Order: sequence, then structure tokens, then C-alpha cells
Amino acid sequence: MAGGNVEVRGLFATPVAALMLPDAQARNAELEEIILRRRAEHGSIGASNIGGWHSRRDLAQWGGKRMEEVLGVARNVVTQMTSDRDGKPVRPDWVVEAWANVNAAGDSNSCHYHPGSFWSGTYYVRDGGCADDPSLGGEFEMFDPRGPAPMMHAPSLKFAGEDGRSAGSAETIRPRAGMMFIFPSFLLHAVRPYRGNDLRISIAFNFGLYVQG
Repeated sequence: MAGGNVEVRGLFATPVAALMLPDAQARNAELEEIILRRRAEHGSIGASNIGGWHSRRDLAQWGGKRMEEVLGVARNVVTQMTSDRDGKPVRPDWVVEAWANVNAAGDSNSCHYHPGSFWSGTYYVRDGGCADDPSLGGEFEMFDPRGPAPMMHAPSLKFAGEDGRSAGSAETIRPRAGMMFIFPSFLLHAVRPYRGNDLRISIAFNFGLYVQG
């Protein structure tokens, strides 16, 4: 029997938001000065960074007014992207942490996720030339939360439709100064090695909830 009406839905989608913040040049100049001064005074902590400098997760306390602007935008976005189980808007009492990353030639971040948070994100202060020159690498890479399963049997095949083209593989975002993007904290991600001769400066942040033990 020939097929009748077939309804195809893209289930289990992973929301990722991206936006360009206004006044980026002035804001980023101030943030760069603050972050590089902090780097000169404090050593890097060990986290996902392979080389580079990773600040402590208290950037919200020393980042100044411009950092407050970045987190204010992020707070509005993650709140808009969150609802209760009935799809109704909510205004969670978010717990926020943020930190800075400075990568030079050869630096990267290994594959990881952000436990204990609901939303995570990145804001680019300086892209190190990556935005205009793909050969410099430094892309933010996100991995399919379904893992490699869709590719294990037939790596040359994909699910039909736009939702299926990245099944079992990865997607990348190329850094651009002034860009912010937000993703669920469970999403495995990494930063590919930066091959430029400048600095790649970014701010990472988490939005979570108080959990009473």
C-alpha cells in the first residue's frame, strides 16, 4: 500500500540562541582591560582549558559595570527561554557564575559540560581574527547530545530534513567580538585550538538554581 499522510516531527531539539550585543566595541575595550589586568595578577585555574588562562568563577564580582551589562542581557535571554512544564513563562531566581578565558596560539578547551547549571553561555570580547579568517580555528564546537548512535551503522546517511543533518556529529560557532550565545548546560562542547598570533578573549557563564539539601 502506498504511503498515506506522513507527519514528521523533529523531536528532542536542543535550543541554542545567538545574538549580537550593541555597543560592543566600547564595552569590549573596557572588559579586555579588566580581564588582562586580572590575568597579570592571578594565575590560571585548571578546568577544561588546555593552555591559556582561565579565571576563577567570580568574574561577576570584579568585572564592573560592563560585566553587569553582559550578564543582564544573558539573564533576560535565559528567562525568555525557560518555562514551566505547562509551557507558561517563569522567572527563576537564577544563581549566576562567570569567568574569563584568554587563549593564545595553540590553546584550546577540551570537551566538557557544565554540571549543576541549567543554561550556559559565552560572550566574545576579542575573537583574535577568527571571525574573518577560518584558518585560525578557535571555533566553539557543540556535540550532538544523542551521541554517535545515529552514525554508528551507516556513517554516510543522515535523517532527512534540516533537524537531521547534524545527527551524530557536531556543529560549530565561529567567534565574533560582541556575539553572545546560550545553550543548555548539559550540551557537550569544546573550543578548537586557536592558531592565530593575537589573543582570543571570551567570557563564560552559568545560570542555575539554588538546590536545598
